[in-house]
Amino acid sequence: MSRMTITRRAFTYSAAATLLATTGPQFTSAAPVSNLTRDRDLSTEWDLYAEGEIAQRAINLPHSPVALSWHQWQSSSWEKVWVYRRNVTLPNLLSKERLFLSVERALASAQVIVNGRPVGSHEGGFTPFECEITDAVRTGTNQIEIQLDSRWLNVPPSGSPKGVASVDYYLPGGINGRITLRTQPRTAITDLWAQSKAVLSDSPTLEVLVSVDADTTSDAILAARLFDESKLVHSQRQPQKLVAGIEIATLVMEPLHGIKLWSPDTPSLYRLETSLLIKGRTVHTRSIRFGFRDARFELDGFYLNGKKTRIFGLDRHELFPYVGFAASERSMRRDAAYLRNILNCNMVRCSHYPQSPAFLDACDELGLLVWEEIPGWQYLGDAAWKDVALRNVEEMIRRDRHHPSIIIWGTRINESANDPAFYQRTHDLAKQLDPTRPTSGSMTPSSRSDWKEHWHEDTFAFDDYHAASDGSVGIDPALPGVPYMLAEAVGQYSYGTAKNFLRRYRRAGIPEEQNAQALLHAQAHDRAARDPRNAGVIAWCAYDYASPMNAYNGVKCPGVVDTFRIPKLGASFYMAQVDPAKRVVLEPSFYWDARLHVSTGPAAIFSNCNELRVFLNDQHQATLQPDITNYPKTAYPPFITDLPWEQAGTSVLRIDGYIRGKRVVSRSFTGDRTHDRLWVTADDAAIAGDGIDSTRVAFGVEDEFGNARPVADGVITVTLNGPGKMVGDTTFDLTDSGAVGAVWVRGVPGQHGSVQLTVSHPAFASKSVVVSML
Repeated sequence: MSRMTITRRAFTYSAAATLLATTGPQFTSAAPVSNLTRDRDLSTEWDLYAEGEIAQRAINLPHSPVALSWHQWQSSSWEKVWVYRRNVTLPNLLSKERLFLSVERALASAQVIVNGRPVGSHEGGFTPFECEITDAVRTGTNQIEIQLDSRWLNVPPSGSPKGVASVDYYLPGGINGRITLRTQPRTAITDLWAQSKAVLSDSPTLEVLVSVDADTTSDAILAARLFDESKLVHSQRQPQKLVAGIEIATLVMEPLHGIKLWSPDTPSLYRLETSLLIKGRTVHTRSIRFGFRDARFELDGFYLNGKKTRIFGLDRHELFPYVGFAASERSMRRDAAYLRNILNCNMVRCSHYPQSPAFLDACDELGLLVWEEIPGWQYLGDAAWKDVALRNVEEMIRRDRHHPSIIIWGTRINESANDPAFYQRTHDLAKQLDPTRPTSGSMTPSSRSDWKEHWHEDTFAFDDYHAASDGSVGIDPALPGVPYMLAEAVGQYSYGTAKNFLRRYRRAGIPEEQNAQALLHAQAHDRAARDPRNAGVIAWCAYDYASPMNAYNGVKCPGVVDTFRIPKLGASFYMAQVDPAKRVVLEPSFYWDARLHVSTGPAAIFSNCNELRVFLNDQHQATLQPDITNYPKTAYPPFITDLPWEQAGTSVLRIDGYIRGKRVVSRSFTGDRTHDRLWVTADDAAIAGDGIDSTRVAFGVEDEFGNARPVADGVITVTLNGPGKMVGDTTFDLTDSGAVGAVWVRGVPGQHGSVQLTVSHPAFASKSVVVSML
């Protein structure tokens, strides 16, 4: 049998990683700004108590209070009151300074106690809060305690009397972000926002809104400087009369010339630094990062910077194996990079809650458009519940309105029943805080018949899951007279009869159903694009996630990428939608594997080549052209062919890709398992050894050409040696995980050096990877 070495490695794991590597009382909402005076990170050295007893010592944030596996989560393990406690030593305190404790995210209700004194509380696990602790602290040692209630509370998205199973994602508790001790002078800038105007004209302007909290009446100067990276672009100063209390000052920066616009292709970012000067001395400075861009939803689609732009995206849940919402900032950022650089999306929907600041920062930098929405899932609670939801709207927008990537606010609880008074309030509040962006919320099929009574937002976003008569994806026409887009499509349950919908698209599931996922996503995007009034599709969904609802062993499987962040066959469509000048892609939407009971139907291959040639044992079988007939609106349509599936165990399948007659890529696959082997790869060669940073190490079984196997027998054992900790399971049953797995590696504070992680299996030679802890 002739063997051919591939000239391009599969994107299924390591090549993608390589590509990514290169590319209450006294309560206030935390402002989305950087304080350029003195901030102190308090994300390390907390002790955790449960039911009055010490549970964990010297933990770092973000943090999950319970150890989770990658599947089969039990909500009872985290549904209790946790106490996070640490000491903070403060030097001599100045009477002219104020101290604030800022918490990024704490699920689900938190009370802050300093030296035994309650100083503030907050309900809601996905938005920031801040408590002033000035009068509660003293010079020397201070005890800070956060009592965190992670039970099923009357707080969005929880609260339903049906309990945990009423929400389609788990809510593992914990402090899922950083905690910062912030020092602020008595007269200070407390909020900062910049609204760019007339950006498509020759003379764009920047309206800077500055909230100032002054302790006395005084004359001041408000100064603003605009930077393009480190280059000063514009500066402006104006006198400002301050009176005691909070006021909002407006400073207009003009004229501005040579401004670069932010877009997915050119994500240009600027830094605005604003200072308050009194008697010639700078008393306080804050800064934000933002971008100039014009984003509008019109009756005939979405326009970015005056150019009609088709939305091409996926929904994202933020849940990770082992840690829930408490993944490291590096992991959050990598999710954004995968969506933009591997799956080629230009938009993501943060379903169904505000997501990590690190993720949103990465979206700004990468050019990934964002729909951000408030926490919730179908259920609407009582008046107290709705009050928390309204605060979620305010906290979300105040925190994130400086992000140019965010183009729409989801002010409606996902797929919820109508409540005209409530949704008018959420819409009006969003417009008061940010008149520059539209509001929306996902609407269900039942709303199409009487949508005029059930809809109160700016852009109509529909969850379209209906099937055409042949079982393929059906797309309804846009509603008349309103901007229109799809917030969800494809998913897990529709389009033909699933043999077991709980396992549908699971990596270890039924091959025929896995093969179909990519084509269904292609159909959704293509058929929506045939309607010029449909602005585009955000399909369901990017990553598999932990859920108590309609899941298999606690993991729901509609993602085109699995929970370990390893692509499934469904990702092949998205991978191929990229200009071949950037990278050439050839991804079959099937497994060539003798152990699979594959169908005898046609096979789909996704590629951005314009011709494919298929060989079996080096014998030419077919020359293929992209299916432009059935996918006329797809930039790079699939190639469809018939294959002799019965020969998968005895033949090498080779696919060569050509562009303008030149072979640019070749992939080989074998169903013969004689030469199978383990693979292991780390996303990063080095990370910070601070006990907070972490990197993923993925592994599995592959054929001799480097293609991941979908099924395998036996158990993989994972061991770690060196100054680090492994976050994850030490054993993986390959029949359960789909022949792949992943763990995360984290450093130990104060220890540096190299960590070696080794994966072992009785039938294969062990493989190792090394990560440096800096």
